[in-house]
Amino acid sequence: MKSIMNSFSLDRLAADGTVSARVSAPRGQIADDRAMLRAAAELTRDLIAPRPAIYWADLLASVVIGYAALAGAILIEPLDWAIVSWLVSVLALYRAASFIHEVSHMKHAALPGFRLAWNALVGVPLMAPSFTYEGVHNLHHAKTRYGTIEDPEYLPLAHMKPWSVPLFVMVSALAPIGFLVRYALLTPLTILVPSLRRPVEARFSALCINPEFRRRPTEGEAMRRWWQLEIATSIWATGLIAATATGVLPVKALVILLATISGMMAINQVRTLVAHLWENEGEEMSVTAQYLDSVNVPPPATLPVLWAPVGLRYHALHHLLPGLPYHSLGEAHRRLSAALDGNSPYHKASYAGLPGLLTRLVRGTFRAR
Repeated sequence: MKSIMNSFSLDRLAADGTVSARVSAPRGQIADDRAMLRAAAELTRDLIAPRPAIYWADLLASVVIGYAALAGAILIEPLDWAIVSWLVSVLALYRAASFIHEVSHMKHAALPGFRLAWNALVGVPLMAPSFTYEGVHNLHHAKTRYGTIEDPEYLPLAHMKPWSVPLFVMVSALAPIGFLVRYALLTPLTILVPSLRRPVEARFSALCINPEFRRRPTEGEAMRRWWQLEIATSIWATGLIAATATGVLPVKALVILLATISGMMAINQVRTLVAHLWENEGEEMSVTAQYLDSVNVPPPATLPVLWAPVGLRYHALHHLLPGLPYHSLGEAHRRLSAALDGNSPYHKASYAGLPGLLTRLVRGTFRAR
């Protein structure tokens, strides 16, 4: 068996306290580490079942706190307290919205009603229904698609221009305007002009970062659910505009709602910047190579609870075990960290925090010039 250590060599400790790795072969040539893959499967078999009580309690608490804080941001008069309330609403609703990742992976029979509840409480009100991620995110986990032009969630950011990093975040802040256009304008237009439907489905119906990605047609039950959610979101988006235009909804309330969505999307985009190393340039990669191109930010770091909630701090581990529920990832990481020796590539995907990862990415863009 060809070990990953043939392709990776240890370098010095990085400034953020992590061990950096120097690639001596293209990522497409990194072989799978069978011992790591086998341990990941064997040591986590009892962690696969989702725990409904955790899912429901977490989602509902995040929703209640988020919307209560949003109401506070709209109604509270002292500006400083209104800002504090707004920040709480952004973080709480961002956590609630992050469950779209779980919705895209879960077996819905194990959590009946959860997808419907998430869409009713979060997806439709925030204009990001689950159909925009379901059927899209799974392509990011396909072994032959990850890191290639067919991956909807991958860009070789480490090899792009330095200005691409701030632009990547700034564009996401405009997302709520795009959502309003998508559902209040494009959905009715596709009903009136059916020939527009296919282009809109292909180009404007997925939460993705790859501008070359085109979504393929959906059929059957998935298409029926898509239409239900799209119509509901269209009614909501159109209602927001109409209510504001007629004075029923104060302009301030709409602006704060859109600012909240904008803040959530910006945080998520920053998280996306450090979810991977973004060093692949279109080659197919082994599972181990995909893992090493991904990032874990485990404890003792505490801030990932806010910017990488619902298990997203273990993004590399998630690529090893995409079916593992979010509440099991911490225990899985502890087991694998203890069981695998220091030479295992498993330990090379863990980093100390956001600043060091962002610095690494920005430095990479300058080296790529």
